Amino acid sequence: MIITVTNQKGGVAKSTTVAALLAALTQRGYKALALDLDPQCNLSLITKANIKGGTMLSVLGEEQKAADVIQHTSFGDVIASHAGLAGADIWLKDIGKEYKLKEAIEPLQSKYDYIIIDTPPALGILTVNAMVAADYVVIPSQADILSMQGITSLTESIKGIKKYCNPNLKIAGILLTRYNARNILTANITEMLREQAQSMGTILFKNTIREGIAVKESQINQVPLFEHAPKANPTIDYENFVDELLDIVGKGE
Repeated sequence: MIITVTNQKGGVAKSTTVAALLAALTQRGYKALALDLDPQCNLSLITKANIKGGTMLSVLGEEQKAADVIQHTSFGDVIASHAGLAGADIWLKDIGKEYKLKEAIEPLQSKYDYIIIDTPPALGILTVNAMVAADYVVIPSQADILSMQGITSLTESIKGIKKYCNPNLKIAGILLTRYNARNILTANITEMLREQAQSMGTILFKNTIREGIAVKESQINQVPLFEHAPKANPTIDYENFVDELLDIVGKGE
């Protein structure tokens, strides 16, 4: 099962969500692998993966096989990113470029229960590759109007990918992050996002991720959130989100 986590808007806790999902799945006994396709290398930093060895850059550049660059971290298995991925839209231009990632990780699918892909905050060739390879897409979003606009653009891209490259791609849902239920504006936009999700043929996850200092602390210490602060609000929220997500993707297996 391959799950891509994406949103063209930055600052929506995309890498945080991938790290939490990887750690939660690993903690539950699943064999899980995360791929960092974001040139900013945030997921690699969070998980303490080495970005100076074999990375997604060498995998997509066909210099190394994906199986040879997997790193074992306290979160789970990771293939790190590299700043050189920022130029992928220029150097990844061969015929079939949209399928490079899918082909590269195909040998790994029998070895892992879940492969989770972190993407750049842009709808370039890396994000396209991530969605072509995926079974499901999770869209993290804040409850603000800019996030809604980003989701609209992403929806059009997903439609094109389903039509031409990956007809089996499904949107698992929209995940609200950095959530503040006491904000009246948040409540209004949440309802708008719920309606937007319905129009996309998907859902707004019932579980939202509350803001909390424990997230930043765990990232600074480079340890899983569940280990650093098991009783913190964001930790509990991510646990509940993973339960909900597994229920959804499990039905699709």
